[in-house]
Amino acid sequence: MKQAMEDGVSEVLSCVVEDVSHAVSRNVGGAQLLHELLSSPWLCALLKVYECLLQFERSAPRPLLPYASGLSHEIMSTLQKVPRPSAEVRELFSLLSSPHVQALLSSHDSVAQSDYGPVLPPLPDEMPEDEEAMRIVCLVKNNQPLGATIKRHEETGEIYIARVIHGGLADRSGLLHPGDLLVEVNGNPVAGLEPEQVIQILINSQGTILFKVIPDAAQSSSSQTSV
Repeated sequence: MKQAMEDGVSEVLSCVVEDVSHAVSRNVGGAQLLHELLSSPWLCALLKVYECLLQFERSAPRPLLPYASGLSHEIMSTLQKVPRPSAEVRELFSLLSSPHVQALLSSHDSVAQSDYGPVLPPLPDEMPEDEEAMRIVCLVKNNQPLGATIKRHEETGEIYIARVIHGGLADRSGLLHPGDLLVEVNGNPVAGLEPEQVIQILINSQGTILFKVIPDAAQSSSSQTSV
């Protein structure tokens, strides 16, 4: 019964609308309002979408195996051992070894294994006693700027975040704030570096960026650079 209703929700709605129409003709209280609601285009469209989602859930394609790329290499290895390869064998080997097919198979395996999310590095298990106030921040950078202005204290040479640009990566993460003192970027100490050198480290970093910061570092006069 449930399966039948799922297969034809819009048909069930049509039957209900027809029954309510008879109630309207008999002046049954509230029938007019219910009829207008059930006849509304947005409700019909919503139920159609619901039916499509149910059909997709039941017939969604699933990979037969999650290692198509590895299987292709096994096939190519077997083909190379053929003593007198025919034209078909040579064509198959050429097809499987082409960069485009290998890229396609690699993408297939990534989707089949749900291996398309960023992998964050493990955080340090232990922190030195003098670094208790430090915070470890992990951000995933995908060809976009950090979206923050960094400054260098002219007396101490310390690098810190002076401003977080609205809508940028740092702002959306909510993990970096104005006044945070930068200690390390991807394991590279920034002490003694110029802001431009820190920017270069960030430019050369793709994927996961690991910051070590001291929150709310108070700074004064400085030179300014945007990342």
